Amino acid sequence: MGRNQRPTCCLVVLSALALLPLVVQAQRATLRERLLQRHADAMMAGTRGPVTLPPDTRVVRDVAYGSDPRQRFDVYVPDHAQQAPVIFMVHGGGWRRGDKGAHGVVQNKIDRWLPRGFVVISVNYRMRPDTAPLDQARDVARALARAQQQAGQWGADANAFILMGHSAGAHLVALLAADPLLAREQGARPWLGTIALDSAALDVVRIMQGRHPRLYDEAFGAQPSDWLEASPLQQMSGRMVPFLAVCSSQRRQSCARARAFVRKAKSFGGEALVLEEDLAHGQINAELGQAPDYTDAVERFMGSLAPAVARRLGPAQERTVLLSSPGR
Repeated sequence: MGRNQRPTCCLVVLSALALLPLVVQAQRATLRERLLQRHADAMMAGTRGPVTLPPDTRVVRDVAYGSDPRQRFDVYVPDHAQQAPVIFMVHGGGWRRGDKGAHGVVQNKIDRWLPRGFVVISVNYRMRPDTAPLDQARDVARALARAQQQAGQWGADANAFILMGHSAGAHLVALLAADPLLAREQGARPWLGTIALDSAALDVVRIMQGRHPRLYDEAFGAQPSDWLEASPLQQMSGRMVPFLAVCSSQRRQSCARARAFVRKAKSFGGEALVLEEDLAHGQINAELGQAPDYTDAVERFMGSLAPAVARRLGPAQERTVLLSSPGR
């Protein structure tokens, strides 16, 4: 090696050494995301045991909205329901696992909201490896349309649905909120509002262009056109129904992406806000209905959607106006 080559070689080595901590940090962040996702999946599949119905309630299981056995939903109904608002819950699981009947998906919701006069619907949908997220969203929309059509059978109000999803399910309901044509094409009617429980996948394009856990490759594939079609941020092109993005401050990008999504929604004149919680990804789902301050904040949003919803949530929510926090 010549003398004039040695400084260049040394510079390359030094540059590589300087970048090493950044590479290690990125790898750790990606590993942390994977571990958080696995922990959330475990919390969703259990808390172990069957779902226990609150007193004076019933469940209608496996209502079909398509020919595939996975295209089913369960309906949890309080006795003597009349014009009841509906919480329409979409489970998570990395777009490839999860179940509508899992204790961790359902129990805290029915314990909290059935006694307050809500109907709770929990949805299954086709998943990876055979069904891409965009078609999963179409499944959710088709389920929504069927539930709205049959709402009167359960004493529910077809005009008072609130979409809620956790993790991958939060991505799916956010995609329907951002592009309501997806829902209309499946026969769904407008709904009151959307609650996304800690989806970091609001900007799929940016995720796939950067370093990311493998589960995103398994979900969204390698084609940029597929990323774009399945990305709520990029598909948003107009005013949405009111939107609440709950995010975990313990996740590296969750709240930053939620804030970017909400900023764009507000730029179209929509009512949207971020609720940042110091809870792990799985706890965002598991603690809803149990942690008082967190649950109260979500119910303030719910109560702002319609007087009938506020009345069922109690006097404090009847006085609620839609939250607006410029810095959130």
